[in-house]
Amino acid sequence: MKITLLASASIALLMFAASAPSASAQRDSARVFTHADTLRGSNTPERAWWDVTFYDLHVTVNPSDSSISGRNGITYRVLHPAREMQIDLQVPLEVDSMVQDGKTLTYRRDGNAFFTTLRTPQKVGSSRTVTVYYHGRPRVAKRAPWDGGFVWARDTAGNDWIATAVEGLGASAFWPNKDLESDEPDSQRIAITVPSSLIDVSNGRLRSTTQNPDGTTTYEWFVQNPINNYDVEINAGKYAHFGDTYKGEDGILTLDFWPLAYNLDKAKKQFQQAKPMLACFEHWFGPYPWYKDGYKLIEAPHLGMEHQSGVAYGNHYENGYLGRDLSGTGWGLKWDFIIVHESAHEWWGNSLTAKDHADMWIHESFANYAENLYTECQDGKAAGAAYVIGTRKLIRNDKPIVGHFNVNDEGSGDMYYKGGNMLHTIRQIVNNDEKWRGILRGLQKTFRHQVVSGKQVEDYISSKAGIDLSKVFQEYLNTTMVPTLEYRIKGNALSYRWSNVVPGFAMPVRVSLTDGATAFIKPTETWKTAQLKLGSNDTFHVDENFYVNARNMDQPVSTP
Repeated sequence: MKITLLASASIALLMFAASAPSASAQRDSARVFTHADTLRGSNTPERAWWDVTFYDLHVTVNPSDSSISGRNGITYRVLHPAREMQIDLQVPLEVDSMVQDGKTLTYRRDGNAFFTTLRTPQKVGSSRTVTVYYHGRPRVAKRAPWDGGFVWARDTAGNDWIATAVEGLGASAFWPNKDLESDEPDSQRIAITVPSSLIDVSNGRLRSTTQNPDGTTTYEWFVQNPINNYDVEINAGKYAHFGDTYKGEDGILTLDFWPLAYNLDKAKKQFQQAKPMLACFEHWFGPYPWYKDGYKLIEAPHLGMEHQSGVAYGNHYENGYLGRDLSGTGWGLKWDFIIVHESAHEWWGNSLTAKDHADMWIHESFANYAENLYTECQDGKAAGAAYVIGTRKLIRNDKPIVGHFNVNDEGSGDMYYKGGNMLHTIRQIVNNDEKWRGILRGLQKTFRHQVVSGKQVEDYISSKAGIDLSKVFQEYLNTTMVPTLEYRIKGNALSYRWSNVVPGFAMPVRVSLTDGATAFIKPTETWKTAQLKLGSNDTFHVDENFYVNARNMDQPVSTP
């Protein structure tokens, strides 16, 4: 669940119905993107010449004054000759020094970006390291996880409880790095020092625990796989721990659960949902992507985040979304929303990652659609369909799903419900569930542990489906329009066409041409005809599994 004001926060903010406009909405042309947006969202010349391979992150957390300090060793491979390097660290944090080869570097600050000129030649193909030392009071997340930042909280027993949630805001909100989604390290160390009264749980596997003489403890975690920088997490609290294993497609997967100590009994009951969730998603998407790093659920003082191999959980040990069913059908109360949605991101978002925030639908549309598939795994295909159809009332159609590129713009929160319904619709077009499952698994296998563009995903689905779906993606992702099937019935003749669509839109759709059965028609923007064999023309309908509108042109349009 990508947590920013316009991303996962939209799950809460979009809990009201909105009607779809009849014409394509233009992009938000009034929005002005800044120099800082470009520095954050684009692969600037000072970023493009180096490829990060390893982060060696060390952070000391000081609850007494809400400050942090630390260092990050940035190891990179030189792609082409250059000397100036961009390293990101957000205000109000300060860089103390930058060092390479034992030499202190000079640097200048430009908002949330630092530019340093390296003193030694950067030979193409070589591996080099710059270490950045820093400190400060990081941005506080007042409405975590939606506004992003550090959470300085206390549990109900009065103990410090600290967490990070920075997707959208950016990993540079609490540690220096190349804050660009398209460049992930091959692996990472995460060493977090906290007061010894607390336990830190971060990503990957715990390699060591060191008691320090100053009353602090350092927990060293290690991630053996590529990781999104915004997935790197700190969770410090009075945790209990219990473990389990899951026998999955790639062998034995370790499961580790970290509830607050006084919630241990609740967690042992609620977290049993992890195994059926993993079984369902491995069936549909392929092996869990992080067997080397394990699977964790960690109780957090915010709603939740898909931190890689360590999902942050704050759903209060309730089914649904904080006890509510977003679909309004009842099916969403049969499982824990955060366990299901956030864990789906281990495949969609963490393993298969969008190169640019503008294509965040790759993460959120598929994770939303995974809720439908999990409902299907638990209660059958009709239940899954009812769930996703029920979420349509939350679609706003206020602006296109795809955002602006190279400026760190996520686009519309409709990437959740509209995106999920788009994928459900494409499943109907494919009209072969095993083929559709093969497409989903194929995406994960082909792009495993990689960053991808939306177009790559779209082209892959079209290729494997054997159907050109480019206009379907364009319609649902790049406009605010919902296809409208206009039709007339005269005697046994059905006339039909698409309206409110992009030029060239010709998506097939399933309708009732005979009593008790449905069949595909292939509308275009030009009127076509088909023969009906219905006992009553009033029984004509469009299959509700397609996210489209239908309008009988012989009936007056109702007005509110």
